[in-house]
Amino acid sequence: MSTQPGLLGRQFLSLHLLETVAAVLPVRDENGAPKAIVYGGVERHMITSQARRRAERVHARNRANSGVGALKGHTMGVRTREWALITARSLENDHGWEYETALRTARAVLEALNLKFGDPAKKTVANLTKVLVFAPADAGSRIAGHLAAEAESITAWVQEFLSAQQAEAEKRKKGKKSADEEPEGDAAENAAAKKVPLPKATRTAVLTALAPRDAIDIALYGRFLAEVADSPNVDGAVQSSHAFTVHEAEQVDDFFAAADDAKLDRKANAIDFLDSADDAGAGMTGYQSLISGTFYRHAVLDRVRLRHNLQAAGMAADDAEAAAVAAEEEFVHSFVDAFPEAKRNSTASTGTLPGLVLAFDGDRPFNYAGAFQRPIDELTDGPAGAAAVRRLLEHHRFVTQRRTDIRPGNVLTYDLDVNAVLGDLKAEGKLDAKEVVSIEELTA
Repeated sequence: MSTQPGLLGRQFLSLHLLETVAAVLPVRDENGAPKAIVYGGVERHMITSQARRRAERVHARNRANSGVGALKGHTMGVRTREWALITARSLENDHGWEYETALRTARAVLEALNLKFGDPAKKTVANLTKVLVFAPADAGSRIAGHLAAEAESITAWVQEFLSAQQAEAEKRKKGKKSADEEPEGDAAENAAAKKVPLPKATRTAVLTALAPRDAIDIALYGRFLAEVADSPNVDGAVQSSHAFTVHEAEQVDDFFAAADDAKLDRKANAIDFLDSADDAGAGMTGYQSLISGTFYRHAVLDRVRLRHNLQAAGMAADDAEAAAVAAEEEFVHSFVDAFPEAKRNSTASTGTLPGLVLAFDGDRPFNYAGAFQRPIDELTDGPAGAAAVRRLLEHHRFVTQRRTDIRPGNVLTYDLDVNAVLGDLKAEGKLDAKEVVSIEELTA
C-alpha cells in the first residue's frame, strides 16, 4: 500500500479498454493515410497516445468549464501559441489599452522570457510563439493585470527593449552570418533580452501567471517548456499508450463524389437543352482512407505523482487531496467517453462506446498489450470484439494469480455480446474482476 497521507488504494490505477469502430479515420499521417504499426508480424492500425490524451484533456476541460463533472469549479489549462494575443485582448477589453500598443507590449514581455515568435513578415504567425505553451486559462488576464498596474514603467521598458532589438538586428545584417548561427530575429531577441532584461517584478509576475498553479489538467498530463529556464516543468501523472487493433489492419480507400448544388439547380430548372446538358458529372471527386476494427488502449494514473504535482503547484495538502480525488474521477470519465474528433461529422466516431473497460490498481503499472501480440483471426476466433474481451480478461486473471501487487478490479461493458462473454466467463469461474454498471463504480 502507498504511504502517501490520505491516499486510498494503491499507487497506480491501470485502465484497459477495448472499443470497436467502423469506417472512421481518427488520426492520419502527413499523407492523409491511417497511422499504423507492425506488431506480432502484421500491420495494425494505430491511434496515437497524443491524439487520445488531447481528446481526454479537452473533454475534461469542456465539462469543467460547463459546470459538469467532478472538476466543475476547478481551474483548467489552455495549450496555445496565442498568449501574446490573449494578453493583448485582455489589456484592450479589461484595461482600456489601444490594441496595437497592448500587443506590442505583450509580445515584448514574452520575448524577454526567451519565448520565440514567428516570422514578423508573415502576419499569420508573427504574433504566435513558436512553441505551444500549456498554462492556466487565466494566465493572459493575470499578465495583463500586472502590465496595466505597472503601465508607466513597462511602457518605458518596452521602448528600450525594442530599440535594443532593432539595433541588434541592424548590427547583424551588416555582418556575415554563418550557417550555424541563430536565425536573425531570434538572435536579436536574445541579445536585446540580455541588454535590457525584464524588470524583476514583472518577470516574477509573468512566470507566476504561466506556472501550473492549480490547473488540474497540467498536473494530470504534465508539460515541458524548455525555452523558459526558470519556468517549472511538470512530469505528468498520466501515462498513455498508443491504441492498436487486436487484429490485422483493415482499410478501404473510399471514393467520394460531391455534388455542385448551383449546377444541379440550374440543370433542374433549365429551359434550354444546352443548359440542361452543361457540365455533366460531379462537382468534385476524391478518395479518403477509412479504417475499421477493435482497438486495445491503455492508460495509467500515478496517484502519488498527481498529489505531488498539485502540492508543488502551491495547493495545501487537504486541498490537493480533494482535487486529486476529483481529478481521478474525471480522468476515468474522459478515458471512457472521449474520442479524437477527426472526421467526426462524416463518421460519427465520437459516439463510440467501449465494448469493455477494465480498471484495477496496484503497486506498479500493468500494460496488457502483450495479450494481443498474436493477432486475433476472425475466421477462427470469431468476432474480434468478443474474442478480445475473453483474451484480455483471461490474461488479467492469469496475471493476478501470480502477482501480490495487483487487485482484480472492476469491469464495465456497453455491448450485449460482451455482456454475454462476461456471463460465460463467470460461469466458467474465469472472471476475477467485478462487473459494474457505471463509470463511477470502476474505481469504487
